[in-house]
Amino acid sequence: MAASGSTYIFALYSKVLRSKLGYNQETLNKLSFFKDLGTNVGVISGLVQQVAPTWAVLLIGAAMNLAGYLMIYLALTGRTSPPPVWLMCFYICFGANALTFSNTGALVACVKNFPESRGIVIGLLKSFVGLSGAIYTQLYLAIYGDDAADLVLLVAWLPAVFNIFTVYTIRVLPYARRQDGHKKAYNTPFYHFLYLSIALASYLLVMIIVQQQVKFSHAAYVVTSTALLIILFSPAGVVVREEYKTVSNLEHSLQQPPTIAVEEPKKENAGNADDADTSPPLCGGGGAMGCLTNMFKPPALGEDYSIMQALVSVEMIVLFVISVFGIGGTLTAIDNMAQIGQSLGYPPKSINTFVSLISIWNYAGRAGAGYISEFLLARYRFPRPLVLTAVLLISCIGHLLIAFGVNQSLYAASVIIGFCFGAQWPLLFAIISEVFGLKYYSSLFNFGSAASPAGAYVLNVVVTGRMYDAEATRQNGGVAAVGIRCVRVWCASRGRSSSSPPSRSPAHLFRWCWCGGPGTSIGVTSMPSSRWRPPRRPLMGAVVMVVVLRWCRGRRRVQRRRRERKRRSIRTCTSFHSSIEGSASSFFYISSVIVNWELKTV
Repeated sequence: MAASGSTYIFALYSKVLRSKLGYNQETLNKLSFFKDLGTNVGVISGLVQQVAPTWAVLLIGAAMNLAGYLMIYLALTGRTSPPPVWLMCFYICFGANALTFSNTGALVACVKNFPESRGIVIGLLKSFVGLSGAIYTQLYLAIYGDDAADLVLLVAWLPAVFNIFTVYTIRVLPYARRQDGHKKAYNTPFYHFLYLSIALASYLLVMIIVQQQVKFSHAAYVVTSTALLIILFSPAGVVVREEYKTVSNLEHSLQQPPTIAVEEPKKENAGNADDADTSPPLCGGGGAMGCLTNMFKPPALGEDYSIMQALVSVEMIVLFVISVFGIGGTLTAIDNMAQIGQSLGYPPKSINTFVSLISIWNYAGRAGAGYISEFLLARYRFPRPLVLTAVLLISCIGHLLIAFGVNQSLYAASVIIGFCFGAQWPLLFAIISEVFGLKYYSSLFNFGSAASPAGAYVLNVVVTGRMYDAEATRQNGGVAAVGIRCVRVWCASRGRSSSSPPSRSPAHLFRWCWCGGPGTSIGVTSMPSSRWRPPRRPLMGAVVMVVVLRWCRGRRRVQRRRRERKRRSIRTCTSFHSSIEGSASSFFYISSVIVNWELKTV
């Protein structure tokens, strides 16, 4: 997993793409969108995981990663003719999609091997993905030096090598569920892994800060990278120690005389035996009509949904919307962090520090969300959807710091945005496993993560790229935009013409996010701020939201009656709808207060 996050360092080699291939900011944002599209749309890898062994999934990912990024490297170094933009988009999407194969193979195998510690497992694995950006930076400085084109070559061959080396170690093992449900799961090795990952993150944090203050030679980078690799492979010692304990306990049990116990087999009717041996098909069975009929008759929350039942459920639609606006918004800020720092006048060293430290905060969010949510769920029965709601509210603070343009606020904004971006992933994947079951988890969690590219495209390409290029053209002919105006206009829903004075209010952020939407911000000449009126479109959106929430509430009542009839209790998932409704209500309340405050000031 530490080699599966190469897409998070796109900002480090995006400048080389712009200089050597002559791309503008809108083209770079298109490449970033297709990179995110390949990273998050893992539907193919999930379907392959359903029918193929894990080693085949890993080998396919290795071949795709090597082919995609190698073609980009050849184009950057001039060994091939400059490809058109659509072909470069295909290359980066194809190479980034390889990471879904490695993520699916490792994540699904671990969740199925440790289902009672799924929150900890997902958070731990995703935390190493968050650290991968900083790991790649240190390794390419030690191997190739300060050359961003060679960084693309490192991204091409390193994940492929790791996938090939782990084809026989990552697999699904038989899991014996505990008979005594009150006994806690054995999570001691996971906490040891957490301590080692914290040591790795602390080491990377110190190295990044020191390297910004002191100029390192190539030999110094080699020494620091060697120490990095030692810490990175140290979890293997925990595995060896646990295997030694297992073998020792087995030998000790064999030395004792066995006890003979005779148990009568439980009587089961033939119908239950047939039901246990037969697994439900993907769409529910019964041919085409049976598929359509069972698709809208899902089981209780927490049971094994089929793929079609999960895709048309309200829970998946709500998670899809959360991924579009939550993960898509934070991902847009991360991809444009270098341009934001340049526009606000930060020095290049500070900008590189922002980009590198985002991986550290990304790690903190992934690890913290996984362990904290598991602790809150086990100790206080605090559901994961409420934790996800809190993370979404905190991420708004980071966007506000950028929009206000407070002096030196980009440091805190990068911390908040990186942390919240990382925290959303383990929560999203754990919620999907708890709501829809583990039978088709390899496909369903890839469907859940496929929504973030849609939000990234709307916010990053359609809104941010065009506005940034327009502001750069207005200022100095399209080189780069400077000043808080170009950053604030990214979040604004209404702007004046280029000849008007650059006065902007921070509440434009809320106008764009909750009132106007992307369709009202491009190619429309707006009226002066003194004549601004709230658009009519949010009224229709509010009506639709109320209808959807009431539909969710009615469907929740039906499912509660069904669970009561079957005498099943799923405490974690019953608060799903209420937490989402609370999240939506909080967002609408905050936005209405800010917009009303702005109207009063106008």
